[in-house]
Amino acid sequence: MDYWDELGWKDPYSSRLFTDRQAAYGQRFGLRTVYTPQMVVDGASEFVGNDSRLAEKAFSKAVSKAKIGIRFSSVSTEPGFVRAHLETDSLPAELGLREGEVYVALALDHAETQVSRGENSGRKLTYTSVLRTLQRVGTIRSGESFSKDIDLKLERGSNPQNLRLIAFVQEPGYSRVAGAAMQSIGK
Repeated sequence: MDYWDELGWKDPYSSRLFTDRQAAYGQRFGLRTVYTPQMVVDGASEFVGNDSRLAEKAFSKAVSKAKIGIRFSSVSTEPGFVRAHLETDSLPAELGLREGEVYVALALDHAETQVSRGENSGRKLTYTSVLRTLQRVGTIRSGESFSKDIDLKLERGSNPQNLRLIAFVQEPGYSRVAGAAMQSIGK
């Protein structure tokens, strides 16, 4: 999110895209305002992200639900790009979805930054699974599968050894997540 960038220090990992996505979730959940740390699990529940009790409860509920199978194959890196083939099982009728939006993302496994100004001035922040790129790559309809070659542009200076490739299928409107997959790129 980039809404803290005006408070004296710009987070190098902030993005307007992610701020807008969080705002859409806020609307979906009927929140008057968004906040950090906020956690959204499977597009079905939201809560304060450092509440481990609520997180465990949400994760247990999420893994008990039927999901669509998603796989990557032929993952490779070339100068400036990550290439992969993405495929899914057919969207099962028992999920009750007429269609799902297919997204792919790149995330850093690990990152650190030194804060120079603001309330965290002088602190070193450590991040895990830092989202860097998020793209909608297609739509899947009930009873159908999805298959596509994808190319994701790497940021300058990115180390493929520190990247994760992620895919998920989500009901339109920032709603339920029907399935997800993740694969380390360089390991």
